[in-house]
Order: sequence, then C-alpha cells, then structure tokens
Amino acid sequence: MNSFSWKSLQDAAGPVSRETFYRLVTFEQMFQKWNRSINLVAQSTATDVWQRHILDSAQLGRIEPTANRWVDIGSGGGFPGLVMAFLLAERDGASIDLVESNRKKASFLQTVIGQFGLPARVVARRIEDSHALVPAPQIVTARALASLSILLDLSAPWLTSGARGLFHKGRDYRAEVQESVHRWAFDLVEHPSVTDPHGVILELSNLRPV
Repeated sequence: MNSFSWKSLQDAAGPVSRETFYRLVTFEQMFQKWNRSINLVAQSTATDVWQRHILDSAQLGRIEPTANRWVDIGSGGGFPGLVMAFLLAERDGASIDLVESNRKKASFLQTVIGQFGLPARVVARRIEDSHALVPAPQIVTARALASLSILLDLSAPWLTSGARGLFHKGRDYRAEVQESVHRWAFDLVEHPSVTDPHGVILELSNLRPV
C-alpha cells in the first residue's frame, strides 16, 4: 500500500469520501512546510508522510468505525489525532481532543483545525493536567509517545472509567505488555498494522489496578 491515492486511504481506514482524501492531501503539503521549521516528526520519516504517518494513523478508523468521543494524548505533529479529526468529520457529532503541551506543536495543531474546520480541540496542557478537561471519552489514542506502562498510567483516569485505548506499538510490544501486567489488568486485542509488518494497534479495555 505505497501509492498516494484515495484507494490507499480506504484500504487503511475503511470507507472514506474522496473529499476527505483531497483534504488530507492538502494537509500533507501543509505538514511538510511546518515540519521544515519546527520538526514535527523525525526528518528520517518525513520523506513518506503519507504512508508512514497518515495511513498509519488512519487505520484507527477501520478498527473503531462508530465511536464519536476521542482524545489523543501527546498529539505532537497530529498523528494520529489530526488524521482522525479529518475522518471524524464524516461522523455526525464526532469530535477529538488533542492534548499537547508543546507550544509550537499546539500552535500547528490549532492552525490545521482552523484552516480545515475540523471537529477537534487543542488542550494545551500536560496530560496529567488534562483529565478533568476531557470528560468521558470513548477512545484514547497515542502514537510514539511512551512505553505501554507509562501510557496506562497517563490515561488511567479515562480507561478505568470505561474508555478504550488504541495505542500504536512496534516490534517490542509484547515486552511492553508483560511489563504492564505487573501494575494493571486489562482486556487486550492485538490488531496487526496495515502499514508496518512489525507493528500492531493494541486495543485495551476494562483497565483496573492489580
């Protein structure tokens, strides 16, 4: 799935309108301009933003096609949070909160949201200080942020109240899961990544302390 196409987006995310595809193409161009100034992602991965970041993020839409209340923690350059905002624009009443404490990155996120009229809100706070500002999300996402045990600590106020986590992880995810079970019990579904042969999306629910 290397082609920069509407089909590649649908293969990753499920049914997506042609309009959303073109909006993401425009976003990719905008992202490249900003990334040259403030390093939103590592330069080594900036040459293939469509495959490595946009499609990788968009697969969450296929995994969870109905949830309307999302929060993305440590949103950084907008993956997966901004990409999900584009997809959620096709769902009536859907929205996502993007938690990002870095001022420059938060400014980028806000600029994109404003330009495209996305159903998203930037929460420019540390994750630990954002829980009361984002009540009752259904889905918590994070990508390239921290180890699973730290992600569970950061998102526990939501995950122990009924939210589910969708966390991008790489080849070492099994070791991270094993590290986490010393502190937390949870139900786990592993979704193989459609963009990374070594990656998974970990779907966690029913989080409770051990």
